[in-house]
Amino acid sequence: MSDSIQEFVMPIRTAAAPEASAGSGRLRRRRPAATVGAVRDATAAAAETVALVLGEFEPLPASEQDVTDLVLRLRGHVSALGAELPLRCGPMRAAWQLASEVIPAGYMPSRVYLQQLALATRDLIEARRRSTATVAGAAPDQRPAGLRHLRPPSRNMVRILVLGPALITLIIASSIPRG
Repeated sequence: MSDSIQEFVMPIRTAAAPEASAGSGRLRRRRPAATVGAVRDATAAAAETVALVLGEFEPLPASEQDVTDLVLRLRGHVSALGAELPLRCGPMRAAWQLASEVIPAGYMPSRVYLQQLALATRDLIEARRRSTATVAGAAPDQRPAGLRHLRPPSRNMVRILVLGPALITLIIASSIPRG
């Protein structure tokens, strides 16, 4: 095992033995965070790995070793995030079940499994964020599902929305003849 892969609660099972090649080099080997001295949030680390797998412009992993490394990372994130969520939680149950499955053999089945595990991990991240917001006393996001991705307007946009109609009203008021 490499330095970047820590011991996980879930066993590692693969359908076929991984290739002996070193991989394409897509995944960089890093030292564990404990040796670097940086303490990372489990949610942020999981979100980075999910973005690496599900990113719009990210290519599919080139070798079986890359797929295995990403699956191991995602399984680690599932176990780390799952420690703080109840087992009855729907996303937790789905992610745990998917993470405990065998990595399928073959090019496309292994990549499909990786994508499914990343999607389950993303759902688990959202469940963790909702539970953290509820525990902290903040109400969970109550906006409709279609509006959740909208961010609040910037300060300049608010200025335009306020000063634009005021300026139009001033121009109209000044153009009316006084009688």
